[in-house]
Amino acid sequence: MTKKGLLVFLLSLIVMVRADGDKYSCFGVSSGTVAGIIFADVAVTVLIVTTTYWYASKRRQKKENADEVYMNVRANCKT
Repeated sequence: MTKKGLLVFLLSLIVMVRADGDKYSCFGVSSGTVAGIIFADVAVTVLIVTTTYWYASKRRQKKENADEVYMNVRANCKT
């Protein structure tokens, strides 16, 4: 490590140590706020998963219904 790099490293350490002493500038978050954020995240995730599953099921059902119609028409043509 060069002398310049070492100097930058030591200065950055000094800045970090001095910033650690200033604990009163941080914004406190209550446990109720954290619980609300987690609950909202879970609710939105469940909503997204449910909606995706519903649309995928509808699409799969349409595809299966279309295949049944095609197979019936094809079977009727053979006789």
